[in-house]
Amino acid sequence: MDSKLLNLLVCPVTKGPLDYLRDKQELVSRSARLAYPVRDGIPVMLESEARVMSDEELDALPPRTQLV
Repeated sequence: MDSKLLNLLVCPVTKGPLDYLRDKQELVSRSARLAYPVRDGIPVMLESEARVMSDEELDALPPRTQLV
């Protein structure tokens, strides 16, 4: 996924930053507790397509890093 595109995308619910989890092919909104799927390199930024993340999943996320 293109890092320039990632810098432009925000959570459609909170308008907050997203983290890309390459191994799961998801964009994560920590504040909304949602994981948006990335299908064939295209982020699906619909709340209805996102999955709710558990407390354990959120706690296991690495510290947020700044994309360049």
